[in-house]
Amino acid sequence: MRLCRWGKSGAEKPGIVDSEGRVRDLSKVVAQIGPAELSPRSLRRLGKIKPESLAVVPNGPRLGVPYVGIGKFIAIGLNFSDHAKESGMAVPPEPVVFTKATTCINGPNDDVIKPRNSTKLDWEVELGVVIGTKAQYVSEGQALEHVAGYCIVNDISERSFQLATSQWDKGKGADTFGPIGPWLVTTDEITDPQSLDMWLDVNGRRMQTGNTRTMVFGVANIVSHVSQYMTLMPGDIITTGTPPGVGMGMKPSPVFLDVGDVMALGIRGLGEQRQTVVAAN
Repeated sequence: MRLCRWGKSGAEKPGIVDSEGRVRDLSKVVAQIGPAELSPRSLRRLGKIKPESLAVVPNGPRLGVPYVGIGKFIAIGLNFSDHAKESGMAVPPEPVVFTKATTCINGPNDDVIKPRNSTKLDWEVELGVVIGTKAQYVSEGQALEHVAGYCIVNDISERSFQLATSQWDKGKGADTFGPIGPWLVTTDEITDPQSLDMWLDVNGRRMQTGNTRTMVFGVANIVSHVSQYMTLMPGDIITTGTPPGVGMGMKPSPVFLDVGDVMALGIRGLGEQRQTVVAAN
């Protein structure tokens, strides 16, 4: 299934995407898509619904974050060896874990705000992993059983903020720095998260091209690793790192985003995002 939420910001309704890419209204079936709906039992029940039996939402509606109730927004840094190299950093011996503020969460096609005093605004297309059942001390072999599905995340980063200290949260957690969606695609459609092509363009120019097979640490490894010291709950999301091609790593000189720039990004099977950079008020 491809689950989504549609409508005006703050008043989104649940939806499901049919085989033709049209949004169908799911609001008469469930009040919302949240942690309770991410359980295996609930997803099986929703999976029995034929999207064609539901009303089409007209006029290509705005899409919000595909589910509510994100308790933790966890991120993995330097998880593609070529990206670590372009960043001038060593490939890590274990996953580099940090968090993004939940106030950075943004719709997949909503504007990205360039913060005041920002000089090095950057992009990162990433695979997001959505937890469906509580995961605590799970083995790598069991880890994917706790995953409800996958989505696209643009891990927007302000490099001058990020690299000012040894902690990255300042440069990763600003408002609108976490576009998620357009859909939550359940694991029955994405049986192998380590074989997904991914890309990102800025103003129509291809900047990033990669595949999740080149992750240093795969999804199962990451979920298991994090669960050894941080209980993962339904609705938590882990964004798993980016391939090479970020602005900071451009040669002969870095390239950063400015007001008016447009990012378009996608992952095979998970849809596409599109954001315009706007100035802070």
